[in-house]
Amino acid sequence: MFFLIIVYLILLCTISGTAIATMSLGLLPHQYEPIRIALTCCFTACIGGCLYCLRAVYLNKCVRKNWDSDWHTWYFLRPLASFICGGASFLFLKAGLLVLESNTKEGATEIGFYALAFVAGLNVDKFVAKIEGVAHAVWGIEKSRSAASSADEKKSGD
Repeated sequence: MFFLIIVYLILLCTISGTAIATMSLGLLPHQYEPIRIALTCCFTACIGGCLYCLRAVYLNKCVRKNWDSDWHTWYFLRPLASFICGGASFLFLKAGLLVLESNTKEGATEIGFYALAFVAGLNVDKFVAKIEGVAHAVWGIEKSRSAASSADEKKSGD
């Protein structure tokens, strides 16, 4: 199963990189052009999630030598959660609920969108906590139980 996980992660990275290159070269079918930036954010975040998982494989299998089969599902689902967080990062930036900088630049590109998407994919937990914080501040929506329990653990000296 260990090698299957590695192949899966490398395959997802390859697919995501190819998708980004295809979109960057203008080869995306015309009808999908309105969602090009959102799709690129999703695939960029997926690469971030795969990088995080590949690092976890290396650390847990080779460095710490504590590979645990209970985590196999995590290795398969984490990049998909990263993909979704990339789309969410695009939505929150586009809606103006997250801001990259205080002033706008002439000729600015989408690089900031992609950078945030990569970070969102790389660190899903903190990104979701940030989004929950924004939702609480903007709409008064309480944080989820998992976010609240994580905050309680940190307060108790985790």
